[in-house]
Amino acid sequence: MSNPARRITREGYACSTVLAMTAKRSTADSAVLVPVYRDTTGALRVVLIVRTEHGRHGGQVALPGGMRSATDRDLVATALREAEEEVGLPPDAVEILATLPQVDTSTGYLITPFLAHVIAPPSEWRRQEREIAEVLVVPVDDLVRPDLRDEEWWQLPGWSIRRRIPFIRIGAHKLWGATYRIVEPLVPRLLAGEWPI
Repeated sequence: MSNPARRITREGYACSTVLAMTAKRSTADSAVLVPVYRDTTGALRVVLIVRTEHGRHGGQVALPGGMRSATDRDLVATALREAEEEVGLPPDAVEILATLPQVDTSTGYLITPFLAHVIAPPSEWRRQEREIAEVLVVPVDDLVRPDLRDEEWWQLPGWSIRRRIPFIRIGAHKLWGATYRIVEPLVPRLLAGEWPI
């Protein structure tokens, strides 16, 4: 039987991330959708959100998603429901391409990401104003640009020590944390054409 930590490492997670993921288990199952599509020029794009300032993850760049509801039949249903609620993406407008490696967060969530091809992108994204400050439609090529990548030492509330945090600049925002850990190993696979999009 293969070691799951070793498998995740091959897919791009740092060893420290693997140790953090395997050392503890989260109590709250959640799911996110990674919506991708090609625009009219053929460029590959990913849909991200910026959360409003309230809440535990306020102001952060994220993927559409959230906690599993008792009425969700599975985590795919969670991701699809949340994407429709948060950015107005109907479930019948996407095709699930893959289940990506789970990410365990320091805030008590075990996130299951689902890669989804947006078959019919809306002409305008309809954000849930109470929870979503902005919808970002980002060229996937931008996520590998060296000039948009950086690291900084941060100490956020609840952290006992400062940590060196890698991030990707998206306009005025910084993509970091769990979303970074989902997107970082995925981008090379998208650009290599691993899935038909």
